[in-house]
Amino acid sequence: MQFDIVGLKEWFNQEKRELPWRQTTDPYAIWISEVMLQQTQVSVVIPYYLHWMERFPSIHDLARSPLDEVIKAWEGLGYYSRARHLHEGAQTLVNHFDGKLPDDEKQLKKIKGLGPYTIGAILSFAFHQKKAAVDGNVLRVLARYFAIEDDIAKSATVKKIGQMTQDLLPDEEPWIVNEALIELGATTCQRRAKCHECPIKGSCASYRLGLVEDLPIKSKGPKIEKLYREVAVIQSGDFYLVRKGEKGSVMSDLYEFPYFEGCDEIPNPLVLQNKIEGLFGMKISFCSSLAEVSHSFTRYHARLFPMLFICENQPPMRDFAWMSREQLKKLAFSSGHRRIFHSLLSPCLTSCD
Repeated sequence: MQFDIVGLKEWFNQEKRELPWRQTTDPYAIWISEVMLQQTQVSVVIPYYLHWMERFPSIHDLARSPLDEVIKAWEGLGYYSRARHLHEGAQTLVNHFDGKLPDDEKQLKKIKGLGPYTIGAILSFAFHQKKAAVDGNVLRVLARYFAIEDDIAKSATVKKIGQMTQDLLPDEEPWIVNEALIELGATTCQRRAKCHECPIKGSCASYRLGLVEDLPIKSKGPKIEKLYREVAVIQSGDFYLVRKGEKGSVMSDLYEFPYFEGCDEIPNPLVLQNKIEGLFGMKISFCSSLAEVSHSFTRYHARLFPMLFICENQPPMRDFAWMSREQLKKLAFSSGHRRIFHSLLSPCLTSCD
């Protein structure tokens, strides 16, 4: 089946969204945008991207910045390994590539965190090479267009559609077709397809066969696990007890208050107080329960039950640190604990002093 390149390009040129990273061919800017856009909506990414490019305008700026500062700039985007890989990748580029992203696929593979899609996007959008950039949007569009009934969660199917994408790219302006396919999947050929708006539905096999709602086929990911955590917010004057996530852990480089795994019942403050005093060897007093917080990460959905306690002194704690509010404002928290910290800054919070 012949793919309707002309119809797709005409639609894209008329309907494409005005996005900040589309105003440049700077490889660094495109690298940042593509990494941010992984598993994150465009509307969420735009302010992060603009702030990032202002704070770290070049690869050299990113490479020499402290990791804590980089993580803070990423705070709220999730999947923090992306930020760590960007930081490490920038340092590799400074040390081995004169601070520039290479225009060669083999060289790009040496950069931390660069997978097939990101490499394809950089080569296509920054260097205008004839190289496929196949993300989830493209997989969905082409699986429907060609009525592919293979599981797009399987690497063999991804490879198959990747080759199909490469084969259909024209010699003239192939990067526009790449971007148009991504745009079509993002705005029209969504999970719930808007076929009435599609510029190429006339030649789409799934549309013709009535299979649009059945495709693509994608096997389910791992089951979401529920977590219930009792969070102890321990305050001493203007200082709070926090811990930085260990390297290699899910919350690596992110700050959190002490917490304990619990059950789906509202925890008893006195039970938590006794637990803290027994494990930490400190004397505390219960102040108030804070609003419950829910957040999701990787394959978990966590309900956090934060409670505020007061400690008269600041005993040294192994693996924990006492930090002031001003210090904590400059550091990155995991999403749930960040919301707890912000609640502490609210003027509506009743003082226990």
